[in-house]
Amino acid sequence: MLFINEKIVFKKFLSQNSYFFLLTSISFAFIVWSMKAVKNLDIVSEDGHGFLIYFYYTFLMFPKIFSQILPLIFFTSLFYNLIKYENNNELKIFWINGINKVNFYNVVLRYTFLFFFLQIIITTFLAPHLQNKAKSYIKNSTMDFFPSLFQEKKFIDTVEKLTIFIESKNTQGDLKNIYLKDDSSTYPRIIVAKSGRLTFENDITILRLYNGKFINMDSDGKSSTFNFEKTDFNLSKFNTKSTTYKKLQETSIAELLTCLNYIYIKKKIYVEKFLSCNKEKMQDTISEVYKRIFKPFYLFLLSSVVIFLVASNHEEKKYKLFKFLIFSIGVIVIIISEISVTFAGKSGLYFFISILSPLIIFLICYLGFYKRANHINGKT
Repeated sequence: MLFINEKIVFKKFLSQNSYFFLLTSISFAFIVWSMKAVKNLDIVSEDGHGFLIYFYYTFLMFPKIFSQILPLIFFTSLFYNLIKYENNNELKIFWINGINKVNFYNVVLRYTFLFFFLQIIITTFLAPHLQNKAKSYIKNSTMDFFPSLFQEKKFIDTVEKLTIFIESKNTQGDLKNIYLKDDSSTYPRIIVAKSGRLTFENDITILRLYNGKFINMDSDGKSSTFNFEKTDFNLSKFNTKSTTYKKLQETSIAELLTCLNYIYIKKKIYVEKFLSCNKEKMQDTISEVYKRIFKPFYLFLLSSVVIFLVASNHEEKKYKLFKFLIFSIGVIVIIISEISVTFAGKSGLYFFISILSPLIIFLICYLGFYKRANHINGKT
């Protein structure tokens, strides 16, 4: 049980670290999110979706970005604050109050649990759910999808099995000299019209065409032509070429685990919802499960690396080199954690190695810190 003064000094350190983490992570995530948002502008410029869909899609990507940078910002926050406390001799307040360095380490580990659970919640539940929701906006965005496609004097093939060309359009939405190539049937057909207008009736997108003709192709390469004064061309049956199927990153953890259960336990093919659930896709599925559930354990290894700063004296000549070494090791740990995601999916053996490795290294760090801290205390 901590004494009241010990609680105060710990509360100050942990609250300052949390504030630094929150400020830095949100700022850095916003920068990365802005870069991603610019990159995703092709949703509007090339795929033809409206800006409202683009905003929803990019906004729902933020939790995924936050979870990706969380380990680096967590490590950097602890590193920065421990260096600041050490340089300002504020860590001496802990030692003066009789706080053992090993006890300080244990408090930091308990503090790490908060970020561990935060990472688990985001990567396992929140981010996949919101990514799937973002994809649904793209999939169901036909109402604002087609109006943006009609660009003057450009062949647009963003829509599957449909090519669109218009010579001009005015502010009232009237289209002039329209060319359509429809490949949705067995044989292609071409539609040309002098004018047209986009309308919406009963949630169906219709291109109303005037004064044109149909050119139908047959199996022999011959064509038949007939004219029309007015016809309605149903656009709702066409889909964007944007990826609308559910990816692994957008699949719920329950569905991923069900897939593994069917393949490895029941020896059956699971196709009800997750169409990629087969032996050929198992490496990617296992890697995704590992990334969500087991990769966050690297946070404890990161805190174990950075805590060695308190087991050293900042007045020593080699302290600057020691700081650089600790920071470099932390970065290497983050890189290894990313590599382990692919490594874990290669086989069952690699999966268990990927799980056990950070645990074993963590225990080595803990014992190493315990020995070093006691050695320094013995000197003093």
